[in-house]
Amino acid sequence: MRILRQTAIFPFVFCFLQATSANPSIPDAVIMTAWGTVPARELGMALPHEHMLVDFIGAEHVSADRYDRDEVFEVMFPLFQEAANAGITAFFEGTPAYLGRDPVLITRLSMASGIHIVTNTGYYGAAKDKYIPAHAYEETAQELADRWIKEWKWGIDGTNVRPGFIKIGVDPGPLSAIDGKLVTAAAITHLATGLTIACHISDARAAMEVLNEIMIANVDPSALIFVHADGIRNIALQAGLAAAGAWIEYDSVQADSVGRHVRMIKSMMRGGYGDRLLLSHDAGWYSVGEPKGGQIRPFIALMHDLLPALKADGVGQEQIDIMMVDNPARAYAVRIRELGNAPVDH
Repeated sequence: MRILRQTAIFPFVFCFLQATSANPSIPDAVIMTAWGTVPARELGMALPHEHMLVDFIGAEHVSADRYDRDEVFEVMFPLFQEAANAGITAFFEGTPAYLGRDPVLITRLSMASGIHIVTNTGYYGAAKDKYIPAHAYEETAQELADRWIKEWKWGIDGTNVRPGFIKIGVDPGPLSAIDGKLVTAAAITHLATGLTIACHISDARAAMEVLNEIMIANVDPSALIFVHADGIRNIALQAGLAAAGAWIEYDSVQADSVGRHVRMIKSMMRGGYGDRLLLSHDAGWYSVGEPKGGQIRPFIALMHDLLPALKADGVGQEQIDIMMVDNPARAYAVRIRELGNAPVDH
């Protein structure tokens, strides 16, 4: 179904989009990791949104020359090892190009920790466009998509590491011209590669406009992850996005957020949307320019705090496995999901 662009229609989108079967099996598809393809069925317990390293200096000055890879490895490896010891087998690294993405370090940490690490293509338009390279303003959405598709085909920055998803970010709505271009470029890239779109959103209006734009581009909502959806406190809106088929990512999990996250998860489960939830920390990260990377959060609050709290509140192991194993594999499986012709996934 084609959705019109006008803001006025947004409240009515969800009237026509309904979820179908719950908890389908993990697709017979692959996840693209730093070391190559892994069957989605073998992904295991996954963290769908974390960070290894971030450089906040801005697109014009970001460079791997600004940090020592050996130091970053020494600082970050114990955290990956700790996550592996807690049962984590897969890690989706959400740092995009021009914000510190480093496929060399990702590969090294993956090999040392035994964790499947997945990196991305795409550009980050949030933070008032500080991390968007100059060429993005001049190029068309198709030209940007061609850059991202090239990384999928040939690897990132001269390496053999290929992206496993598309990471974009947008500022609060209404979408700016550059943010809209990034969304369209991501949709074009998805239809050419089958890579899932993970979109950083800051408010409800941006979320609804992003959903609208990818559908206009003929991409099924099941190819879209709403990053930081737990920042949208309106559970009814979250449920509406899930009903449309999109993935709802609660990625600010910390020890002191457990009560709030348990309430949101239970609410979504009661609505029948437990099979659309992704859980993560948005943690790490080595911050370039700060001594020893600054204050780095570990990747274990989910395993040590949230999951035990969910079990104590009556959530069974089967549902936990759906959220921590099945959902990430289904969300990130590489497969083209055209609107009206997508695999049965929602």
